Amino acid sequence: MNIKDMFLRFWKSDNDKISIVRDVVVALLAVLIILMVLWGYTGQWFSAPMVAIESGSMEHPNPPFGRLGTIDAGDMVLVQRVWQRSDVIPHGGTIEGAQAENGHQTYGSYGDVIIYKPLGRTDVSQIIHRAMCWVDVYTNNGQTTYTIGDYGIYNATSLTIPALGLYNRDPGWTHSGFLTKGDNNDVIDEITDICPQPVKVEWISGKARGEIPWLGTINLFFEDLLHGRNTVRNVHQDSLICLGIVIAVLISIPIILDVYEYLKKKKQNPA
Repeated sequence: MNIKDMFLRFWKSDNDKISIVRDVVVALLAVLIILMVLWGYTGQWFSAPMVAIESGSMEHPNPPFGRLGTIDAGDMVLVQRVWQRSDVIPHGGTIEGAQAENGHQTYGSYGDVIIYKPLGRTDVSQIIHRAMCWVDVYTNNGQTTYTIGDYGIYNATSLTIPALGLYNRDPGWTHSGFLTKGDNNDVIDEITDICPQPVKVEWISGKARGEIPWLGTINLFFEDLLHGRNTVRNVHQDSLICLGIVIAVLISIPIILDVYEYLKKKKQNPA
């Protein structure tokens, strides 16, 4: 018996044990295919191609029911690999950038949303916030100056940018990088404890691409159980309702198919 015949015999077998093995093999192949597609799209080979959203820092006001199109607690987003600075398009300011040019938009605002490790640390949760602009930091003769071309600021010793929560302030940054901010926050991360330094390219895990709404709540639930946290509380009621509907539909599909097959066989073989 050749390999082709063995495969056909395995595939068409009515033996219960073989059927179970066949179902497991098919399920594993389906998962592998999905992973290959996700890895190929995101470039995150053999690592997590998506992340669950824990907080509401990227939420927008007055969202529609279900909160589609923005990043909300309980969502999952794909993480596309970032290799260099030019891979990220920042929000920009009043002079240059996506906003000034009415250009690139993602998740309800201008520019890319990035996922980064605060200060490059791997022992804390990653942050998913919008890249607002790039700051060049220079130090000469003990004096530090800042250049943010998107706002027309060059070699300044203090910064006033109301849109970023900066008012006549020397932030004390020591290197160049991206300034980031949650869409639902008033100030940039880099003047808070979230990440008190500009985000280096090597700290960036990727940029958000695509949204799988609500399903991240399941991930948050198990993470809370394992680590004693309570991030599920950040998921809004409408998202929980939508998740419940999705789960109910997924559970009902095989039940409906089984009932259909049962009725079909009963019709073909009446008692």
